[in-house]
Amino acid sequence: MKLYGYWRSSTSYRLRIALNLKGLAYENEPVNLLESAQKDEAYTARNPFAGVPMLEADGRDRAQSMAILEWLDERYPDRPLLPSDIERRFTARELAYAVATELHAPLNLPVLKYLKNELGHDQDEVDSWYRHWLTKTFVPLEQRLRQFDTGDFLFDGPGLFEAVLIPQLYNARRFDFDLSDSPRMVRIERACLAHPAFAAAHPDKQPDAP
Repeated sequence: MKLYGYWRSSTSYRLRIALNLKGLAYENEPVNLLESAQKDEAYTARNPFAGVPMLEADGRDRAQSMAILEWLDERYPDRPLLPSDIERRFTARELAYAVATELHAPLNLPVLKYLKNELGHDQDEVDSWYRHWLTKTFVPLEQRLRQFDTGDFLFDGPGLFEAVLIPQLYNARRFDFDLSDSPRMVRIERACLAHPAFAAAHPDKQPDAP
């Protein structure tokens, strides 16, 4: 199994977390997004979405991180990312997809580059854009966590939601986003960062990190 990713990519980060949580061995293959390596013809022939991550597994190249996460849980049911109870599974998906669909799309690197290069926004304006969308999703996410009165994790241990949340919190801190109104997310983050699966997946621990 080989994971093509970038050290600071949030979607690559979530895949590393999931693979570690499930105890699956994989080879890390860096793809330098800053040098547009993901647009190389040889790479796009395998992954027409021209992004990361891409997981080479079972004789197939797999793209789109959320689909890969669901596939991993089906292909390797041991150490599941999703709970067995149907209502808990819905809650985990609801919160994970709020982050993946409402935040990743407007905040990923191609969008930020487009704002600066094609539309001419300066860094302060890009940062304002970033914080606007974080607020839009983090506020209801924290409210949802309050409704479930979560502890160190959403449920009994880390899973799909935590694998998606932690990389987004890492990015939020890079943009100096104020998390003082998100105590439940911060508590989950603290517990996750102390977990070996998350520690090994951290961007700073990756072979392509500067």
